[in-house]
Formats: sequence, structure tokens, C-alpha cells
Amino acid sequence: MSNRGIMRKFDTKVQHLKYKVLREVAREAWAGRLPQTAIDIPRIIVPGKVPTMRCCVYKERAILTERVKLAMSDCNEDGNVIQVIDIACDECPMGGFEVTDACRGCLAHRCEDVCRMGAITFDEHQKAHIDKNKCVECGACAKVCPYSAIHNFKRPCQTACKIKAISMDENKAAKIDDSKCISCGACVYQCPFGAITDKSFIVNVIELLKNSKNNTAYKMYAVVAPSISSQFSYAKLGQVVSGIKELGFDTVMEAALGADMVAKAESKELAEKGFLTSSCCPAFVDYVKKSFPELVPYISHNLSPMATIAKYIKDKFKGAKVVFIGPCTAKKAEVRREEVKDYVDVAMTFEELQALFDSKDIDITTLPESSLDNASYFGRIFARCGGLADAVAEGLKEQGLTDFNLKPVSCDGIEACKVALIKKSKNLSDANFIEGMACVGGCVGGAGCLTHGEKNKIAVDQFGLKAKEKTILEAVSALDKQN
Repeated sequence: MSNRGIMRKFDTKVQHLKYKVLREVAREAWAGRLPQTAIDIPRIIVPGKVPTMRCCVYKERAILTERVKLAMSDCNEDGNVIQVIDIACDECPMGGFEVTDACRGCLAHRCEDVCRMGAITFDEHQKAHIDKNKCVECGACAKVCPYSAIHNFKRPCQTACKIKAISMDENKAAKIDDSKCISCGACVYQCPFGAITDKSFIVNVIELLKNSKNNTAYKMYAVVAPSISSQFSYAKLGQVVSGIKELGFDTVMEAALGADMVAKAESKELAEKGFLTSSCCPAFVDYVKKSFPELVPYISHNLSPMATIAKYIKDKFKGAKVVFIGPCTAKKAEVRREEVKDYVDVAMTFEELQALFDSKDIDITTLPESSLDNASYFGRIFARCGGLADAVAEGLKEQGLTDFNLKPVSCDGIEACKVALIKKSKNLSDANFIEGMACVGGCVGGAGCLTHGEKNKIAVDQFGLKAKEKTILEAVSALDKQN
């Protein structure tokens, strides 16, 4: 398929560039030709003309070399899964509040009146200027300007990071505060230069698949997030499942089955304890731990749907290897947690799955369809905001726990999560269940998605409706009966 055709599968050209690096690294990994030193990396840099958006082609090649290194990461490495490529981060303005050409040199000078630091001065044309040595970035001047002539020029990564984990270092490159970062990947998706990216463990996945062919003692299980129904829109979902099997996976299972199990257990736990925050979104859980430690005891004790179904697989099929495929960069951090690491071997994104398909020249549009029909409607709609709360309500109903008066609040994005958590911590909310989704829209808005938008939510709902006749308890019961 042409690059033009591949490009249509992604929202942005930055995603496309990232994909090309992943695809070439994957090809070398399949062939057993991965470079052993940094000196060897240039030979697998993406073929074709290197774009010279910066000072010279040599800098572009150096940046691509760093991209290749991150694409070859080891899932056993320590450190944040979200990384800044320093040499790629140098083109964004750092001005903060600036006076634009919209300033009319008015007589009112409201900006000067509200500036308590005396940072506003005027030239001979009465145009305002901001003294950066005095400005404290409070934004009062911007609020009162009748022409909206004062603008806050923040970097896209800073704007994307709602928990203020990104600042600038002495070299004017973005710097991530790991003590605040929740690995949600919002900065990754929004950086227009691709200077912030998530580590890829695609090489680990390939090694597992290659070894499984030579070792019949273990089988490969792919656990796919329900948001997969909103991705790969150029093919049918059944063809995507067949493509995953073509890569060498023995079985493809729905993480939504784990969601059904979580809905059953979490609704019961909620009825017993009276108040819970959800445990499904790893970025949200990390946010509670880092910013609201007083609420940590109220985090649901259930594992996430990914970890729950993976535990089921590992318990039932000894020696199995489990790879999670989804939209979430934070899942790459979750699989390192002590309570999860024994169940999920590697987590990867939909972006990386596309790269894997093309590294093996698998055109999924030519494949027959394989079924993916185990979970209930409620398990599948975990992928969008509000789905978990709906599933918990259904879980209470199916288990006869209707005496419990559910008062949920579904948080669409980390800013909404912050508001709900602040209110609860200050006893300003009577909500007894907080569904936290770090990404706007829920999992369908994850940084590892190929595409984003309202259509993703619609696709997930349509996928869920195909299992509308199945209850949560029926889905869990059927799983228990499997051999």
C-alpha cells in the first residue's frame, strides 16, 4: 500500500512518521537484524528523503536515531514510558503572555491597571509591552483586554498536560516531572514535532511470537481492548482479528470479558463499602495516588479489565504469554506494577499493531473474518466515558443489590477527574462512585489510537449492541465453563 494510503489510517503526519519508524524496527526484529550499538542504527532509519524542518538533514537524522532507540525499548527497563527527544524539542515559542498585533493602543490601559507587578509599559504609539523580568504569568492583563490582544503562548505539550507535569529546562526543551506524570500520553498526541513519544516494546512482542513457534510449551494470547472496534476503519473487525492471528497469536480474547468480570465484582464491592473510585484506567489510578493520597483507600481493589482477563488466562492456561493491545500508553506503565506484572507480558498500542501488520506485509483487508463475540454489551462499552458507570449499575441490578442507591459521576478527561476528586475530598459531593477516565471520551480517545473523534464512541456503542442480549453474569458464567 502507498504511503498516501497508509497516511489515511492516522490522524496526523507525526503519527505516520512514528509508524514508519516502528514498522522498520519491526522488520529488522523479525529478520533478527536489530542493531546492537547506536552506530548501527542509521542503516535502518526510515527509507526515503529525510524531511529538513529544522536546521539541517544531519539533525533530522540524529532525531530519527533517537526515535529508533525508543522504538527498540525493552519492557523490563525502568523509567517513564513517556520520553522527550530533547534535540527534537526546539521549535515551539516559550513566550508565555505576549501582546499581539491586535493591540490598538487604546486609552483605557486596563492591562496596566490590573498588573500588580508593574510589568506593562507602552511605546510612543500607546501599544502595550510586557516586561518578562517582572511578569508572573497571572493572566490578569489578558482577561481585561477589550481586544483579546494579549495571548498566552504555551507550548502544545504544556496545554495538553492538564496535571502540569511538563515544564521547560535550561535548553528550552520540554521536561517531564515523573512524580506528577500519569503516562496518559496527551502530550505525545499533541506535540506537533513528535518530540515527546512513548517507548515501544514492539521488539519484545516479536521475540515472544518468534519463540512461541519454537516452543510448543506456551501459547500466545492477544487481549484486545474493546476500543479496537473503533479503529482500523479501512477493514472489518473480524479481519483485524484474523490479522492478529496471522502475526502468530494462537488466541485473541476480548478485554471486555475482563470488564464483565470487573463489573460483577466492583458493583458488589461498591455495595459493601459505600464509596469507590474506579480502577480500570491506570492513568486515573496513578493520578489519585499522586495527587489525592487521602482517597487511595477508596480505589477499587479489583484489577483493571486487562489484568483481570490476563490473570484468568495465566491461571487457566499454564505457560501462556499475554500481550495486551489497546489505545493506552499508560497500560505500558501498568504492566510493571507489582500486582499486574505476573499476568501481562507486554502492552502495545493500536499504532504498534498497524506497524506489525505492515512489517509482515499483512493486508488485513484480504483476510477472512474471525469472530470476537465473547463479552456482553456492558463489558464492551467500558471503552467510552460513562460505560463503566452503566456497567456497575447493571451489575448491581443483576446481582439483586438494588437496595444500594448508586450515585455515580463519570469523569470525561483528567480535568473532570480533578474536579470530582477535589469535591469528594472536601465532602462537597454525594457521589458514591467516581468513574475516572484520563482521556477525553474515555479509552476511545487514548494516545495510542490510530484515529480520534466522536465516531469512535459511536463505533464502540455499535459493537456493544451486537452483544445486547447477553448479560454480565452470562458472559462471566460462560467464561467459567470454558475448558
